[in-house]
Amino acid sequence: VQLQASGGGLVQAGGSLRLSCAASGRTFSMYAMGWFRQAPGKEREFVAGINGNGDYTYYADSVKGRFTISRDNAKNTVSLQMNGLKPEDTAVYYCAAGPRLVTPVPMYDYWGQGTQVTVSS
Repeated sequence: VQLQASGGGLVQAGGSLRLSCAASGRTFSMYAMGWFRQAPGKEREFVAGINGNGDYTYYADSVKGRFTISRDNAKNTVSLQMNGLKPEDTAVYYCAAGPRLVTPVPMYDYWGQGTQVTVSS
């Protein structure tokens, strides 16, 4: 599986961005998908995840109620709608694919290249 993330940019606090991740391969629906982020000097952390058929999602407490993950298996895409952005959301955001919807970084086998999100105060 090859993943290509896009949609990052610069936004003011309180604004919105929508990240997208396009996946190659015919087995996309078999994978749980996750969004992670890594701020400078910090470890990569789980943000949101969705299971293979899209009927279960899970969010980090820091983004719950502000971010929404979704997927379209017909188009091999997963998205992250980010509303109410805060300066502390500034990071490089990565999409990842793995066998199960879990939070640990090592449990995901395939990673996109990352897209920068910067939120100004």
